[in-house]
Amino acid sequence: MTGTVADHTPTEQNRLHTRRNFLIGCGAAAGGLAFYSGEHARHEISIESHTMALAKLPDAFRGYRIAQISDIHFDEYTEASFVRRVVDQVNRLAPDLVLLTGDYISNSPRGQNFAAGAMLRCAKELSGLSCPARFAVMGNHDSFLGPPLIREGLATASIPMLFNQYVAIERNGQHLWLAGLADALSNVPNLQKTIPSNPDGPVILMCHEPDYADNVLEQGFGERVDVMLSGHSHGGQVRLPLIGPLKVPEGGRKYVQGHYQLGQMQLYVNRGIGTVGVPFRLNCPPEITLFTLQRS
Repeated sequence: MTGTVADHTPTEQNRLHTRRNFLIGCGAAAGGLAFYSGEHARHEISIESHTMALAKLPDAFRGYRIAQISDIHFDEYTEASFVRRVVDQVNRLAPDLVLLTGDYISNSPRGQNFAAGAMLRCAKELSGLSCPARFAVMGNHDSFLGPPLIREGLATASIPMLFNQYVAIERNGQHLWLAGLADALSNVPNLQKTIPSNPDGPVILMCHEPDYADNVLEQGFGERVDVMLSGHSHGGQVRLPLIGPLKVPEGGRKYVQGHYQLGQMQLYVNRGIGTVGVPFRLNCPPEITLFTLQRS
């Protein structure tokens, strides 16, 4: 018996045709899914609006609006045009404060020269943010360039970078305290330096890796930190029905996306804007988060 379809019996031919059509169908479905994940789902921005209830919120900050963006990963896969769309969306939200929680570039085989150029190109797009109050922290990929270059790049967009530092935001003589931690995977985070010792208002901590929230609690800072904002996990980036995320990175395996209540401290994990590893997203759209502060 030869290997051609014509040499088989009619029953065998039908079986071969069915198998071949099935394989062709599977290939077409896989190709269509890859196209959808890479072109449509990767660019489908989701604006997640949340009320953030804080017990110590001063009257001056009631209704205060904070926009968070994270994990841009410019521009290995994240195009300048897409970042401009993100910036335009944030500007339409008209927040009082914009917070960026790390990974502006990717640690990629293209090398540090490419990453340095990508940082400047990313900062050029971020300079379009219309909100004058904006702050940033580093992510683990940003450590490929190091704190000085990331700080300099962000400075070209008038975005101060907090590195184991805090700053008070004042309104009518009342304060909201913003703290920014060094990247927990690649640098040396110092909570003692980062968290104000006697804050007269709520403390919002920016830390790229969400799983570091456990360290905050273990080191006894959970009562001083009201909210921790993170990114890093990309929400899993590719999430399959019934299975969930295919892969999550170290530092983002326990707290993957969304809101968590950890004793007195809240944690929010933003899914990020860009992609890393592969230029795909599935069931996990890029996220801009908008928080409105209210007193609990």
